[in-house]
Amino acid sequence: MALAVVVAPAAAEGRLNLYNWGDYINPEVLQRFSEEFDVEVTLDTYGTNEEMLAKIQAGATGYDIVFPSVWMHDVMFNLGLLAKTGIGSHPDFKNIDQTFIRAKTDPQAEYCLPYAWGSVGIVYNKKVVDTPIKGWADLFAVAEAGKKVILLDDPRETIGIGHIMNGTSVNSVDEEEVVKATDYIIERIGDVSAFTYDSIPLVQSGDVAAAHWYVGANIFVSQMPDILEYVIPEEGATIYQEDMCVLESAPNRENAIKFLEFYLRPEIAALNVAQQMNGTPNIPALELIPEEIANNETIYPPQEVMERLQIFHDLGEDIRLYAREWRRLKTAAQ
Repeated sequence: MALAVVVAPAAAEGRLNLYNWGDYINPEVLQRFSEEFDVEVTLDTYGTNEEMLAKIQAGATGYDIVFPSVWMHDVMFNLGLLAKTGIGSHPDFKNIDQTFIRAKTDPQAEYCLPYAWGSVGIVYNKKVVDTPIKGWADLFAVAEAGKKVILLDDPRETIGIGHIMNGTSVNSVDEEEVVKATDYIIERIGDVSAFTYDSIPLVQSGDVAAAHWYVGANIFVSQMPDILEYVIPEEGATIYQEDMCVLESAPNRENAIKFLEFYLRPEIAALNVAQQMNGTPNIPALELIPEEIANNETIYPPQEVMERLQIFHDLGEDIRLYAREWRRLKTAAQ
């Protein structure tokens, strides 16, 4: 369910409407922009790339900025949904690590701004598991031992575990490889308690031993360090990245571009990291973030760990193969 948040100074003259992942931007960032530029900012939230795209395609023309994952950035570009902003030519774009210009359709960052990134791993309750979880094999061993575990309700992330364990690419479009990756999960499906995004409260309470989740779990780990732990699986994992994009249909395009430029400021990117506990592509911002975040290797992994992380690509029509296998997996789970 989307949550609407409104941030506005008294008698604001301008408007800016954001559509972002749930709880994925520090409200103080919005407040500062609102006050500096005399703009009323509204925020609606979504849970998946597909949900966001469906709403935009269904005619939701009131939004100015969306935050698609890199592969969805490519999809939306090809559908003609993104506005050219020229953000890559802004003088402050020098702050952005070029490694994070990942969208194949936007190699010069003429459309979107790299926003945030992180790993997708495992969060677990240290009071419930008998030994520390280090990887996917450990997660399924915990499940096999009779303790509850949860996987994400996401076709590519969950089938991706099968790819990682089989040594194949999470972007494979080889039918045999995708089937085998799905089979890996189906063979263990009887030990999986649920497929959902809403797992953190269950892990916190101990009702669930461990869950497949995002690096943002560190927010909860910091609140309950004696109980919770987040790990990047030793066998490998996926890495996500979201970009900040202005819609071609944006009713407040000028304010939207101002917001992209505002977010280039190191102190603003750092402010977001301090609350979200994920990675930022903004190089100078790294000097401004809290030391406990900068030194947390699950948030900023060493190079040898980064090399084991895979990012999803737009698969075009081949995504139907994953949709078919996801249906087979979910049927097996019933």
